[in-house]
Amino acid sequence: MIPLCRPYFDSEELYEIKEVLDSGWVSQGPKVREFENKVADYVGAKYAIAVTNCTASLHLALLSLGISMGDEVLVADYTFPATGHSVLYCGAKPIFVDVNLDTYNIDSDKIEEKITERTKAIIPVHTFGQPAEMDKIMKIAHDYNLKIVEDAACALGAKYKTEYAGTIGNIGCYSFHARKGITTGEGGMVVTSDKTLAEKIRYLSVFGMKSAWDREKDQILSIPEFSDIGYNYKMSDITAAIGVAQLKKIDMIIERKKKLAKYWDEKLEDIDFISKPYVQKDVRHIYQSYVALIDKNINRNKLISKLMKHGIQTQIGTYASHIQPVYASQEKCPNSLDIFNRSIALPLYYELKEEDIDFVTKSIKISVSELK
Repeated sequence: MIPLCRPYFDSEELYEIKEVLDSGWVSQGPKVREFENKVADYVGAKYAIAVTNCTASLHLALLSLGISMGDEVLVADYTFPATGHSVLYCGAKPIFVDVNLDTYNIDSDKIEEKITERTKAIIPVHTFGQPAEMDKIMKIAHDYNLKIVEDAACALGAKYKTEYAGTIGNIGCYSFHARKGITTGEGGMVVTSDKTLAEKIRYLSVFGMKSAWDREKDQILSIPEFSDIGYNYKMSDITAAIGVAQLKKIDMIIERKKKLAKYWDEKLEDIDFISKPYVQKDVRHIYQSYVALIDKNINRNKLISKLMKHGIQTQIGTYASHIQPVYASQEKCPNSLDIFNRSIALPLYYELKEEDIDFVTKSIKISVSELK
């Protein structure tokens, strides 16, 4: 079996985990703070708050900005439903904006037509590790006094021009899910350079109280009081230990995946029924996934099933949010819907070999011929 993805671990993760287990402090504590500081330093943000997953990151980001009942938040339509769900969690309404057919990112030319007096924020998604057009998005946000929450779940290490994805808007949110560039199994991180927002996010992530690790250092008993509805979104030190080890490898992993993506590009040049992913200028695309488009005349779902019989795991790209029943959306996003129906994520991970790609390419050709 050639899997769709596979995390890359070595002895460093085991060493970091053992250090935490030996310490006796396994919930949120010093290793979480170490991981937070290292991520903040890596991307150039002033503050980082580690949480259980990126969905929690997005939820806390919106809460910290005051998003609530009756508000509207513009959301890139082509994304995993966690993005739209985070808006619903706040009692607000996600308004889906169509995406660019080339980059799969939010179409900045279609944002303004969706803005109403209820619009409070925009969530651009850096799809599969390629940053959205943040200059245009930031200008629109400035002109309409809107906040920006970057869904950088797939984009830790990606750059828009000279800035890291996640550090351009008011708040950025990263994921450490198993399919991401680096992983802790599950996990998320919120970054911002706004001290007030950072403090509110941290406060809400631990039930609206001072963390146990901080209370541990107090010399006088302090009994928490709960004035606000907070959440149990805190990351554990065991999880953070894996993150600390993984972060040391991030640039090495990114460079290997970029090299493999280039090889994929070359192989797909010889196949007229698959379009390789487009990369815009002035970005560092980190290829969280390698997502191509299948010709409209080929049944993508049957192709995925055929490849599985060849021992190859592939998958759809991600979702067209506006057609998901949970949102009861009236929006029309034809580009997103087209990509949803035709996208295919091909195997891409650090230990993948060029000969594996050769085998997958050959199997795609055979499978398509069988479908005709």
